[in-house]
Amino acid sequence: MKLYLRNGFLEKSDPLVMGILNVTPDSFSDAGRFFEPAAALAHAREMADAGADIIDIGGESTRPGAAPIGLDEEIDRVLPLIARVKEETGALVSVDTSKEDVARLAVEEGGADLVNDISGLRFSERMAAVVAELNVPVVVMHIKGTPEIMQRDPVYADVIAEISDYFQERIDYAQERGIKKEKIILDPGIGFGKRLEDNVAIIRNLRRFAKFELPLMVGVSRKSFLGLLSGEKVPEKREAETVTAGLVAVRNGAAIIRVHDVAGAVKSLKVWQSLAE
Repeated sequence: MKLYLRNGFLEKSDPLVMGILNVTPDSFSDAGRFFEPAAALAHAREMADAGADIIDIGGESTRPGAAPIGLDEEIDRVLPLIARVKEETGALVSVDTSKEDVARLAVEEGGADLVNDISGLRFSERMAAVVAELNVPVVVMHIKGTPEIMQRDPVYADVIAEISDYFQERIDYAQERGIKKEKIILDPGIGFGKRLEDNVAIIRNLRRFAKFELPLMVGVSRKSFLGLLSGEKVPEKREAETVTAGLVAVRNGAAIIRVHDVAGAVKSLKVWQSLAE
């Protein structure tokens, strides 16, 4: 895939691996483990050394039921860390935020390379205009509702058709506000207002989104639907499930996989690609 950055681009024939770095006390999997700056920076180095192409830094939990936090608190959590990670790892850095002011500061002051917005540019009125001005890639994700309420009985008549319609509307919206189409990355939002059957259908039908001719990012790492399939109740113990689902997603068209265990993802991709050739 070719990832169009602020200046230049990254071209890679293999799928990109995005490592998750949550600097929050309440994320669903690694809550609090990397909340302290020293622990977060050390983990960023580990992920970069393991082969992460992108490190995704988020200061606000988006787990089901999570309540939003204030702007200043989110900035304090992520901004100093983004600059340090950029300086010390050499990896691309993504800021996981739905707030336009966080996105702007992360890019202009922290040096972030892309914006990962779980709201699909919907929660913050000027996010699309800010992204266009910054000229960085943006991940546009599908979500039903908000993290606080998204898992309260989500219902779809046809989840693939609904996400497709959403993607088209969001692409049009982004372009109307100055975002170049080649700067858009699509994420179907596994686990964000989805039932087990919806998540399974999305992974099986990722190729249905190829019509948009844009990179697809898929995040399945340690999510609860994997536990429903395997019986594993502890998120941190769902690494085998994560690897399996990630490889299926890549086979079905994912260009970026977002994971907690970067080393496991990188090694599994190497083996899978060698055997699949």
